[in-house]
Amino acid sequence: MFQLRATTMEPVTERTTGPIVAAAATISIALVSYCFYYNKSETKTTNSRKNKTSKPKPSKKGLVDAIGNTPLIRINSLSDATGCEILGKCEFLNPGGSVKDRVAVKIIEEALESGKLSHGGVVTEGSAGSTAISLATVAPSYGCKCHVVIPDDAAIEKSQILEALGATVERVRPVSITHRDHYVNIARRRAIEANEFASKHRKADCLDGKEPAQINDYGPDETKQSSIFSSYCTGGFFADQFENLANFRAHYDGTGPEIWEQTGDRLDAFVAAAGTGGTVAGVSRFLQEKNRNIKCFLVDPPGSSLFNKVTRGVMYTKEEAEGKRLKNPFDTITEGIGINRLTQNFMMAKLDGAFRGTDREAVEMSRSVSNALSFHVVVGWWHQGWFLLKNDGLFLGSSSAMNCVGAVRVAQLLGPGHTIVTILCDNGMRHLSKFYDAQYLFQYGLTPTATGLEFLDIK
Repeated sequence: MFQLRATTMEPVTERTTGPIVAAAATISIALVSYCFYYNKSETKTTNSRKNKTSKPKPSKKGLVDAIGNTPLIRINSLSDATGCEILGKCEFLNPGGSVKDRVAVKIIEEALESGKLSHGGVVTEGSAGSTAISLATVAPSYGCKCHVVIPDDAAIEKSQILEALGATVERVRPVSITHRDHYVNIARRRAIEANEFASKHRKADCLDGKEPAQINDYGPDETKQSSIFSSYCTGGFFADQFENLANFRAHYDGTGPEIWEQTGDRLDAFVAAAGTGGTVAGVSRFLQEKNRNIKCFLVDPPGSSLFNKVTRGVMYTKEEAEGKRLKNPFDTITEGIGINRLTQNFMMAKLDGAFRGTDREAVEMSRSVSNALSFHVVVGWWHQGWFLLKNDGLFLGSSSAMNCVGAVRVAQLLGPGHTIVTILCDNGMRHLSKFYDAQYLFQYGLTPTATGLEFLDIK
């Protein structure tokens, strides 16, 4: 570490006295002062000329350079209601529309640097939507294509966005992660198939004459070659967002430091939900390494096992213990959060506690029926009055709404006067057919009825 050391100077003994010496001293001081101010003036003038003539250089990375450094805003309605400063990191302002843009860039760049992916290759991923959209958004910047396997119960607009971005999309039925045809496992196989395809048809283009026989330590199987890959495909790479620690590093190197810089020493707590676990792990670990007094929390949707793991040290839910486990991975209308296994990314988290959120809390957080006008029509129910949208102009996705529920819970735990940060992952445009569809909510008994924050015990 650079240290500025103080130095002492020995006093100079004057051997000559008189007016000549005094005059000489006066002239010397004048000359030094003139030189100092002249140089200072020249420096200012030169810098001024440089500032006027120099032009900002255009980004060489294009779209990629617009990712990150998102604003941290005060969520006024929640802050005023709790007496805390509740701040939201506006990740929905990234080019691809979500926090997953950071992860997509990190995964692709690390894969290219390691040689596991090359220009012209295809990145495959199993995703409920946001990571896939981010990969499809940034992959062309690196000369790559994107193939996505998505559960067919995800909001249809996510598939439509992916196709519009040029990705190939497979919609498959939701099954357990242990099943061969879970969407993540299919995505892994597609990368292997792309690798086999490139190996057979473009051996001459393989780096160093070596055939890419493995993808993320999984060798090729005997499945038939897929017809979904271009003849120019140079191989496949499975992004593996759940287990690839590039996910964690994207937030440890980016999101966490940004929050630290934006809040300084005023931060008391951070809270977020987890799907892959990358965001909550990267941010929590960075912040607690900076200041151990910063409390970090998880907010978990219904059916997910992470709440129990954090609070009790075991991975089960009450439903599982009673043998009421459903076929779906977890029972929630929120998307992209909640999981029933420990991922490599989540295991990097440093958490002080967890809260259980509910679907109703997330729905009510996103909208309210204050000054309600409700009526039944053929297409469903329509509600006027949206809490965060009405009070803050925030049109947020389901995971963002759950994060805001968590932020209020933390505020209630810590009491007034604290600064709390959460992540505003994406906006509501990707959730219109489910989370923002009145008829869909009515079907599950989730029609919003709150006029304020009474669903979180705030009058």
